[in-house]
Amino acid sequence: MPYQRRRPLILVTNDDGIGAPGLYALGSAMTFLGDVVIIAPKEEQSAVGHSITIRGSVRALPYTFSDALASVTAVAIEGTPADCVKLALNTLLHKRPDLVVSGINRGSNMAVNIMYSGTVSAATESSIRGVDSLAVSLVEGPEGDYDAAARYALAIARKVLRSRLPRGIVLNINVPPIPYEEIQGVMVTRLARSRWEESFIEGVDEANQPCYRYKGEFINLDAGRDTDQYAVSHGYVSVSPIQHDLTAHGCLGVLGTWRWLKYLEPSGQHL
Repeated sequence: MPYQRRRPLILVTNDDGIGAPGLYALGSAMTFLGDVVIIAPKEEQSAVGHSITIRGSVRALPYTFSDALASVTAVAIEGTPADCVKLALNTLLHKRPDLVVSGINRGSNMAVNIMYSGTVSAATESSIRGVDSLAVSLVEGPEGDYDAAARYALAIARKVLRSRLPRGIVLNINVPPIPYEEIQGVMVTRLARSRWEESFIEGVDEANQPCYRYKGEFINLDAGRDTDQYAVSHGYVSVSPIQHDLTAHGCLGVLGTWRWLKYLEPSGQHL
């Protein structure tokens, strides 16, 4: 009997919710590469970051897709994106996946925004567990095309399955909001330096108590031509390698020379 190569197992998740069109496009694309399982939040969980549910229970509900994903096993989780990945890797999957792909997010996840992204956090959670992981986002725009984003996600996932990623590395992918035919290619990028100019609009709630609504404007502080912001604004798909190790390794030597105890209050004195 001829040898048959095992099809990879691919876990697909997101933060826009299991009914999101980007998830459907991504899951459909991944079926060309392997056996797909979709485990995603039941409701939208955008901007929840890497939060997890530690108080109370998380429910897992069977979910049925139609058309291209009709035969794919899917579960809707009443929890966060990180909850979905934790539950998948620890309980719901019958074996360890070869790849986790999170997305396709509605809107960009570039620069400082990855700190808040549930899409990126889902991929980061699986990377912590040693599974190769991708986070895929489609930048908002009038001509944004989930099919184009899915085609690039498929190509990048195929390469990762063949070559593997360094341990602890996530590929954060952002696709420009232009037709597939106009995309210029792929650029490997770093995250642009950026921040949010923030304010809060004050109001009152139903109980006549003060409440506040967030308002923010994204500020790009980086003119570099090797950034995710630059790539997407010039029609390229941005691929940024990121990691969960937040240690500022370049500062370890400097801080190690500081005389910390010099600033300790003498015995008997209090702040």
